[in-house]
Amino acid sequence: MQITIIAGGSRGDVQPYVALGKGLKEAGHTVRVLAPQDYQDLITAYGLEFFDMGGGVKTMAQSQIQDIVEQGNILKILAVTGQGAQQLALQSAINGLVACQGSDMILAGFTGLSNGLALAEKLGIPFLQAYLMPFTPTSEFPGVLTPQLPQTRLTPWANGWSHRLAQQMMWQMLRSADNKARTQILQMAPAPFWGPFASLQRKSQPIIYGYSPQVIPPPADWADYIHVTGYWFLEPPAGWEPPSDLVNFLQAGPPPVYVGFGSMLSRKPEETADLVLQALARTGQRAVLSSGWGGLKKENFPTTVFIVGSIPHSWLFPKMAAVVHHGGAGTTGAGLQAGIPSIITPFFGDQPFWGHRVYELGVGPKPISRQRLTVKNLADAIQCAVYDMTMRKNASSLGEHIRAENGIARAVTIIEQNRHPK
Repeated sequence: MQITIIAGGSRGDVQPYVALGKGLKEAGHTVRVLAPQDYQDLITAYGLEFFDMGGGVKTMAQSQIQDIVEQGNILKILAVTGQGAQQLALQSAINGLVACQGSDMILAGFTGLSNGLALAEKLGIPFLQAYLMPFTPTSEFPGVLTPQLPQTRLTPWANGWSHRLAQQMMWQMLRSADNKARTQILQMAPAPFWGPFASLQRKSQPIIYGYSPQVIPPPADWADYIHVTGYWFLEPPAGWEPPSDLVNFLQAGPPPVYVGFGSMLSRKPEETADLVLQALARTGQRAVLSSGWGGLKKENFPTTVFIVGSIPHSWLFPKMAAVVHHGGAGTTGAGLQAGIPSIITPFFGDQPFWGHRVYELGVGPKPISRQRLTVKNLADAIQCAVYDMTMRKNASSLGEHIRAENGIARAVTIIEQNRHPK
């Protein structure tokens, strides 16, 4: 088969789809990936065909949401993002027509749903939903994008309603941009006001989820065509070698604590660095700090701290005592796979959900929202993650279970079995 994967967002959003694409390629399929230009090198490093979605996601994020991301207000972030989505949607539709020509299947998740559905409809190509977080309504737990709700026990009816609310939050942000792409580029009628969700549910087409059933067991009220496969982890490319100075740092003392907030932007990176350094000083822990998009930086760091750029989590995290991060789905999965406790400081979106789930599983302290992060509560969380033996045992056990799974292989099998969806 020729399969086109549509993957937008940050690296944590894109990388699992690259891993899945690599698995499909190794199974003999031709794989194209429509993604932001930031990830061209990542995609081509694994022998996949790259098609530019249009624009750079890092540049767009810095210009549009840097001033509000730390506030954690998902509605405000969605509103601002929606305003900037129209040009991207038009370019993505133009380039998507090229990327999807001749394909036997289009595969996309949350960040590529509207574009993928429109292209599939236009070209008459089967569409397969592939998500990194729960997106199908269930009565068992609240919607992932309604982050204030996981802290509260809801009735089954309210849980199901919260998922549909999350779907509409996402859809209404994209609806205007999607309709412009459909009418101006694809020469199609606008999508329904309430989006494609009811239609997708009626079709009963396969859905795959790229996280571990050990982390979120499949709800009993999900249909049998919905599959939780296990994580889609990406190993370093052939020939990759870690920086020698990082290796020397790791060998020079006990396992350090990793601190990094991924693609989350910081208006005051110096203050963030100061907060982190003070917390580390209180605990006496060595650390590896990732600069990320937030530009975490501090002149004259102590010798107990090492600054890194982009380092494969699959290589780095197993060498850590614990990981402190923002709670993105990809980073959360990597921390759980490594079998070490995670301290999650969520900003917005699905991050509070993953933070709460890690806490419920007993593999990390209670999450600390970025707005409430202080030297004291970060230091207390680090102490807990490093020295709570029950938590460390739980994390180690969960990591063993996750490493025993092969989410990519299972996903590839399901895709091959459903090459001609209804």
